[in-house]
This record gives sequence, C-alpha cells and structure tokens, in this order.
Amino acid sequence: MNADERQDLISKEDFTILDVQDLDVNYGGIQALKKINLIIKKGEVVTLIGANGAGKTTTLRAISKIVYPKSGAIFYSGKNITRRPAYEVVKLGIAHSPEGRRVLARQTVLDNLLLGAYIRNDREQIKADLEQQYQLFPRLAQRRHQLAGTLSGGEQQMLAIARALMSKPQLLLLDEPSLGLAPAIVREIFTIIENLRATGVTILLVEQNANLALQIADRGYVLEAGAITLTGAASELITDERVKKAYLG
Repeated sequence: MNADERQDLISKEDFTILDVQDLDVNYGGIQALKKINLIIKKGEVVTLIGANGAGKTTTLRAISKIVYPKSGAIFYSGKNITRRPAYEVVKLGIAHSPEGRRVLARQTVLDNLLLGAYIRNDREQIKADLEQQYQLFPRLAQRRHQLAGTLSGGEQQMLAIARALMSKPQLLLLDEPSLGLAPAIVREIFTIIENLRATGVTILLVEQNANLALQIADRGYVLEAGAITLTGAASELITDERVKKAYLG
C-alpha cells in the first residue's frame, strides 16, 4: 500500500479500526516480521495468506500482545496499543482465537466460555451472551457440561471461536480455523465466519485454505518471508496469476 492509499483509508477515521505501521518483530536473532503495514476498516473481513513460516501467526500475536514488536506501531480505533499488555487489548475490544484452538481440555465447555468473559462484570448480559453462543454453535449447547478435551476437532474450533466472542470483541483475530478439519466441518466453520461478519464483527483471518479465505474476505494481504508483497481486493487476488500459482493450486 502506498502513502496515498494509506492516507485515503486513515482519513476515514470512523471506519478504520486497525492500523499497523512499519511493524518489526524478532524472535531472538531472527526477524519474523519486516516493516508490516496493514489497515482494516470496521466491518471488513481481511485475510492474511502466505506459506508456513511467512509471519501470519506472528502478525496476529503482535496485535493481541502475545509478542511485542521490536519497532513500529499498532493503532486500534485511534489508540496506540503497541505497548499495551494483552489484558488491556482484550478490554479495548480485540479477541484472538489462536492456532491449535488451545481450549482448556480438563474444563467443561461452559467453563471455557465463561473464561472468555473474564474481563466482564455484567453477569446478566453474560448469561444472555452464553445463550447467543449456543444458538450460533448448537453443538456447544448440547455439550455444555462436557469436558472440552473430549470434543471433536471441529467442536473444539467452534469452542475456541465462541470463547473469543464472549469478550464482546469489535475485532476478532482468527488463526487457522480450518486446520486439521474435515471438509464438511471446514464449510460449516466458514459459514459461521460469514454469519459473524453479518453481525458487525470485524475479522482478521489467517487461513491455510487461501481459496476459501479469499472467497469470504473483502481484502487480502500476501506475506512472504515476513514481508507483505501483495495486497488488494480479495476478488482481485483470487484471480491474480501469482497468487493462483503460489497458493491456490
């Protein structure tokens, strides 16, 4: 994205929910991200695509403060959150559903969902939101008292997303929601993501299935070796010969 394009998006302050500027992240002596710039407008689904090790997961971790950048800045709804701790970022309205689901296996589905609401003290609304998650994910309603570790992979992924939604986020970070799932479950998960967009939740999606991701996204960024090499409307990227050759098969 060039300077004029960035200024055009930033000028619409009411619509810019996330602005990542020149982000560098290191793991020890290895530079994982190199001058990453991306903008997300409220209500969008934006996808990051790239090969394994390209820096997609690291980008999400830097936004949610699992890791801290070496340099650069992250603005959320106009606030500089670059050095904010993770719990403050959640309170501001960012939730992260991580790669590998990371549910608490020895806790029930209900306990996992309540953990997602740990920053909240509006008990009556939490009860209402639990029911909302059960409507969105009927399988979780059936298994609310079941230990999370006994769920199928698809059910655990649903639980990970529902747990993130219990914090009432404005921006949802989804990391590889289809990883290791059967095709029928993948389609179900992506239908849920589309339904979430309809409720007004803004989504930054990292997904190994680039074809599916670009089908539901508004825009996309291509990451290669820690740097953004291509960006544009999802409808354009899905027909781009470079993207097709590298990621769409």
